[in-house]
Amino acid sequence: MEFRAEARFMRVSPQKARLVLDLIKGQRVEDALNTLAFTKKRVAPTIEKLVRSAVENANYLSSEKGVDVDVDNLYVKRAVANDGPRMKRIRPAPMGRAYRYVRRIAHIEIELAERGKNGAALANTVAEPEVTAKATASKKSAGKKKAVVKK
Repeated sequence: MEFRAEARFMRVSPQKARLVLDLIKGQRVEDALNTLAFTKKRVAPTIEKLVRSAVENANYLSSEKGVDVDVDNLYVKRAVANDGPRMKRIRPAPMGRAYRYVRRIAHIEIELAERGKNGAALANTVAEPEVTAKATASKKSAGKKKAVVKK
């Protein structure tokens, strides 16, 4: 089961937020929080707060709703920073002109999932139907058939 938290309209560019999010993708929650505590980026405390919020969402579901969740086995499954609305601003320029610039806004999403004892993900995902070896072999041979010309 996945547990989400999202922060919308954060005053940081999505590109800068992705630099920090890439550091914690796939890590256990304890390791991710430790990494964020020592990251020297302005967005790191915000992302740390967001990870803690997702952990509390998991903790709430395990205690109140009766969902079986081991908080120690959670890891960061997905961490995304999407574009938000842009604020257009004007900066004074020489000779009475004006330069336009853009202040970017990010929507940050964190998704935690639980890992099993062997390290495999326990997330409920819908898998594609398995393709048999015979079907793949027939597809490969169909593409290789060529016309034979007799002389």
